[in-house]
Amino acid sequence: MFDAHLHIIDPRFPLVGNNGYLPEHFTIAQYRERMSGFGVEGGAVVSGSWQETDQTYLVAALAELGDSWVGVTQLDPDATDDDIVELDRAGVRAIRFNLKRGAIDIAGLTLQALRAHEIAGWHAELYVDGSLLPSLEPVLAKLPAASVDHMGMSTDGLPYLLNLVDRGVKVKATGFGRVDMDILDTLRQIHAVSPEALMFGSDLPGTRAQRAFDASDIDVIADAVGDDLAAVLDTNARRFYRVPPKRAVQQSESSVALG
Repeated sequence: MFDAHLHIIDPRFPLVGNNGYLPEHFTIAQYRERMSGFGVEGGAVVSGSWQETDQTYLVAALAELGDSWVGVTQLDPDATDDDIVELDRAGVRAIRFNLKRGAIDIAGLTLQALRAHEIAGWHAELYVDGSLLPSLEPVLAKLPAASVDHMGMSTDGLPYLLNLVDRGVKVKATGFGRVDMDILDTLRQIHAVSPEALMFGSDLPGTRAQRAFDASDIDVIADAVGDDLAAVLDTNARRFYRVPPKRAVQQSESSVALG
């Protein structure tokens, strides 16, 4: 399993209140305990609104988690090309558009995302209510690669989301406790358009959600995608984040050692 969406909230690093909200700590040790038994062998640590553009927590988390883990960051507007290169070396693979938790400079972020893609191949990830997707067409048309968090949050923009999926945009099957939609039907519709689009994520610790990830969420995904479950739980995201299967990495390392 590759967990394509989780948050690490480490008390050693600064947090900034978002509309008066500060999340409880959720460390790597807590995450590992929570997901023990699920066979997680990699994932994507996503920066939350309360981490703003702090990179120290993310670099530290990726160093501790290892090679099969990547980061999704929120860049400072003044970030340089060298900053992007250094973050890429640390394992960052995407830039986040957090449109759900406050106003941002969309034009500036778009230019930043394009620069990050040109320099390091990063894609963009959108945390946005689906109802806003049509208004973002000028932005989405410019992005070489993108994904949408939490299935677009609501059914309002589902037809447009499906059009984006048909154009190659990926969708995270995450946050079932925070969305307003028929989850099973939405997953089925996305999967019918593109079996390669859906990527599982736990969304742990589930900050501000009505409920956090539960094992039953996997059953819902399985019901929706059938024989493509392994792709949704692992290979779709690994391909998108450019992370080889762990066994392939181990075999490559073994070959080098034997050679």
